[in-house]
Amino acid sequence: MSKTILIIEDDKQIMLALSEKLAFEGFSIFKSFDGIEGLRIALEKHPDLILLDIVMPKMDGLTMLKKLREDTWGKDAKVIILT
Repeated sequence: MSKTILIIEDDKQIMLALSEKLAFEGFSIFKSFDGIEGLRIALEKHPDLILLDIVMPKMDGLTMLKKLREDTWGKDAKVIILT
């Protein structure tokens, strides 16, 4: 089974570049363009890694990360912040 990565990024070009490269490398990709949807997907799908942008609409990355850490699963989720 392939590892899963959730990309939370509002810039469509960056999202496309990351998702295509990581999919080519064999990862399964989940995508979100804002923090609210990204948090929902993270808590539902439990990806192996989250790539998280900071500046986004609806909910910024740091707020999303704070809410993620309040969850039992989310407190130990692996997150890389993109700036």
